[in-house]
Amino acid sequence: MTDGTDNARENVPSRQRKRFPDISSRAYEHPADRSALVALRKLSGFDTVFKTLSGLLPERSLRLLFLSDSVRVSDAQFTHLNDMLRDACYILDLEKVPPMYVAQDPKPNAMCIGLDEPIIVVTTGLVELLDEEEMRAVVGHEVGHALSGHAVYRTILLFLTTLAVKIAWIPLGNMAIMAIVTALREWFRKSELSADRAGLLVGQDLQASMRGLMKIAGGNHLHEMNVDAFLAQAEEYEAGGDLRDSVLKILNVLPRTHPFTTVRAAELKKWAETRDYQRIMDGHYPKRTEDKDTSVTDSIRESANHYADSVKQSKDPLMKLVGDIAGGAGDLAGDLGGKLFGRFGGKNGNEDGKSGTSDGRSNAGDGRSEGEGTRGES
Repeated sequence: MTDGTDNARENVPSRQRKRFPDISSRAYEHPADRSALVALRKLSGFDTVFKTLSGLLPERSLRLLFLSDSVRVSDAQFTHLNDMLRDACYILDLEKVPPMYVAQDPKPNAMCIGLDEPIIVVTTGLVELLDEEEMRAVVGHEVGHALSGHAVYRTILLFLTTLAVKIAWIPLGNMAIMAIVTALREWFRKSELSADRAGLLVGQDLQASMRGLMKIAGGNHLHEMNVDAFLAQAEEYEAGGDLRDSVLKILNVLPRTHPFTTVRAAELKKWAETRDYQRIMDGHYPKRTEDKDTSVTDSIRESANHYADSVKQSKDPLMKLVGDIAGGAGDLAGDLGGKLFGRFGGKNGNEDGKSGTSDGRSNAGDGRSEGEGTRGES
């Protein structure tokens, strides 16, 4: 690891943590993250916008801005954050430690942006809000974004959101930009679920991750909050209300770049209890050296299966309706298929369902046929 490998090993964290050499971001990426990114890339006009902005965005200006108006984390400034950053990169085996800045802003926030190389920025509001272990999970979260290559798309979203405000008076231009912004935000929200998992792999303390999310939602009042009650809110949010509430949930989340905090906490806890997480902790995970051999088709299929399972297991009224309709359509298709098969399969046979050609070479009832298939009689 460049830029401080030796220091990273000298600055031993407060407790021993497992390291994941050569870990691929596929190990922790949420299936919805990958599928949303695939959908984003298929959006009409996105490739053109992406290629254009990749060459036009003033990344050097962005770096100079943070360098001139924020505090760069180093051995001399915010040393405890510097230790956490190096430790996070060491655990996730990120070769080059990205520069990290602390920006004056009372609102708790953190981001990973940049086109050529990622930059991590945390606000003073976040630094003052979280304790060491909670902050470690956040730093791991941002390093996870860097390892996944999320910084590029996040930077484009930042730029397009600003651009959409400036050209709001141009109806068609604004509509075109907002279509891409909306798709980017959908991916952005899903990418946060992936980065939360990376934060857990770095901090290796689920309770600290839960506390951090609670503080982001309710401030520094842990003595007034309870993790189980907080997670119960996510359960109530998911299952409560009627179809009107389901629509309101969608409308509420559309302008957001992050999922709702209770939802993030519930998703992270759910993943921490899976066999996938335990396998990673046991040292069994996808490697970056194997990324070139991975199948895009398999990733899409995994994402599709995740969405199907999510719809089946969801307690949201709208999702349950979608599941019921899909299930009903499947049953209907099965019934129609059976009737059609019986009708056409039994055309040359008896009414009781036994069928066959006049020379007896094919029996549709038990599936046996002579040679490679039927002769094609209608």
